[in-house]
Amino acid sequence: MSEQQPVFNIERIYLKDLSLEIPNAPQVYVERESPKIDVNLHNEARALDAGLYEVVLTATVTAKLKDKTAFLVEVAQAGIFQIRNVPQQELDAVLGITCGNILFPYLRESISNTVVRGGFPPFWLNHLNFDALYQQQRQQQQVGTPPATS
Repeated sequence: MSEQQPVFNIERIYLKDLSLEIPNAPQVYVERESPKIDVNLHNEARALDAGLYEVVLTATVTAKLKDKTAFLVEVAQAGIFQIRNVPQQELDAVLGITCGNILFPYLRESISNTVVRGGFPPFWLNHLNFDALYQQQRQQQQVGTPPATS
C-alpha cells in the first residue's frame, strides 16, 4: 500500500476582527515625544471539518505617551487551510509555523494601515520567527508554564 501525499492548501484568508481606539484624541496628536509601544501576539488553531482548520493570528498593539494611551489596535487575521495526510505529531507545527508565516504579512499590513488611518505615523511589526515561537511554546507547555506573548 502506498502512502498518500500530504496536502496543504490555502482555502481563504480573511480579516476576522479589527478595532482601533484613540481614547485621548485630540490631545495625543499634539504630543511631541515618541510613544512606548507594546505588542502582544496570540496564535490559535481549531479544526472546522475533516482536514479543514481555521488559524487566527491576533495582535494587540498599544502605544502610550506617559500614562495616556495614544492608540490601541487589535487585529485578528485568519485563514482556513486544508491540511490532509500530515502525521498528527507534525500537524501542530504546520498550524503554528507554516500558517503563522502565511498570515503574518496580512496582519502586519492591516495594523500599519489602521495606525496610519488613525492619524499616526506608520508603524510596522518586526518580522517574527514562528519556528522559534513554536519551539518556545512547546518548551513552556512541557514545564507547565503559560506561554509568553511577544
